[in-house]
Amino acid sequence: MNLRINGKDHEVEAEPNMPLLWVLRDVLNMTGTKYGCGVSSCWACTVHIDGVPTRTCVYPASAAQNKEITTIEGVSSNEELSIVQQAWVEHQVPQCGYCQSGMIMAAEALLNKIANPTDEEIDSNITNICRCGTYQRIRAAIKTAAKNKMASTVESSEPSNV
Repeated sequence: MNLRINGKDHEVEAEPNMPLLWVLRDVLNMTGTKYGCGVSSCWACTVHIDGVPTRTCVYPASAAQNKEITTIEGVSSNEELSIVQQAWVEHQVPQCGYCQSGMIMAAEALLNKIANPTDEEIDSNITNICRCGTYQRIRAAIKTAAKNKMASTVESSEPSNV
């Protein structure tokens, strides 16, 4: 099967019903996406499929054909952290860090949908489980990322004085 991941096509040999998580981790060696629960509850395995946060532990790889898959490895560009990843570092969000790739993917999707989310919107959209309980830092990082994303959008849309 052919999978388009982080802008590149990958020809993969795997059973059609194999969860996308295992194709990413075991077949393609993209280990940033984590296995947490295996029953679609914790969201540690979150990637974007056509821009939608998706739990890959129960998502068949064959269903991802002809779709754009973005993993945590594809969030940054040119070796530069994304705005969300920068905010994660600034707020020292991770403790153990295990859930953080899924958490970042969920936050990226949220900010693509809602530019300046309220606490209630963050809480209702970020349903990932963090065993360390860093939810206050996660919320603060999302708010910082939203502010920085809006500021960079304004800067890039301003005409230059050349």
